[in-house]
Amino acid sequence: MAGLSAMQHPYVSVEGVTRAYPGHVVFRDLWFGVNRGEFVCLVGHSGCGKTTVLNILAGLDAPDAGGVIVDGQEIRGPSLDRAVIFQGHALMPWMTAEQNVVFALSCRHPRWGKARLRDAAREALDKVGLGQAADRRPAMLSGGMKQRVGIARALALDPKMLLMDEPFSALDALTRSALQDEVARLVAEANQTAFMITHDVDEAILLADRILLMTNGPDARIAETVVNTLAKPRNRATLHKLPGYHALRDHILEFLLTRSRTLAGTRPPGWDPTSPPEVRPAEAPLPVAAQ
Repeated sequence: MAGLSAMQHPYVSVEGVTRAYPGHVVFRDLWFGVNRGEFVCLVGHSGCGKTTVLNILAGLDAPDAGGVIVDGQEIRGPSLDRAVIFQGHALMPWMTAEQNVVFALSCRHPRWGKARLRDAAREALDKVGLGQAADRRPAMLSGGMKQRVGIARALALDPKMLLMDEPFSALDALTRSALQDEVARLVAEANQTAFMITHDVDEAILLADRILLMTNGPDARIAETVVNTLAKPRNRATLHKLPGYHALRDHILEFLLTRSRTLAGTRPPGWDPTSPPEVRPAEAPLPVAAQ
């Protein structure tokens, strides 16, 4: 726990987590933390186990070794305290947008009456700009609108942690950009603890306070943690103009294009999995020791 102690007891503590199948180790001995109110992104190539990490955090999968502590309690299964936004909208097609949110709220607040549930659902849809579409079923909504309903449903639960599995990857560029800005705003307003996996470097730079860089699978590991020092609030249209943006982006791309492959399956001499190197490429030259 040496590496996590510096974070002063993070709200989420991933401790020595390993996931393997017969003859195949997906990832090994992952250690990282997420502080309360922090937005952390995990970046890596397909096959390194990013979605598996998120599923373990959600309680939908279990590690073969290690564990995850959230707010002092070890994860033993799914919980409404950890809301998930999936790649697909995962809406029930026979329900309206409002009814989809009401259903989730009724699970969270079984004692609430119909009027209170409906009002809370409408409020959540208003926050994502869909108040006028509350009575539409998913078939009547665009892809971006469906994802907005999914975001409204997750945030309406007032979760302790928001988990996102590349929720914008199937959307067109303009819709994706708009929703990224929307999520950045909503998470900031709620001081929401968030964890997201993504292939999109600019998405990670826009949203994250810290970016975890994962080597290629099999036997993947978190090679380093990049601290995002770009000023907030950020938006996609002006992100590239922020001082330090290009150094940060180049560092992440260099890792994905080169070091994620060359470091895969290796453990350098003296490697401490509880304390992967932390770099701040937006503030200083890249340290050679970061590898």
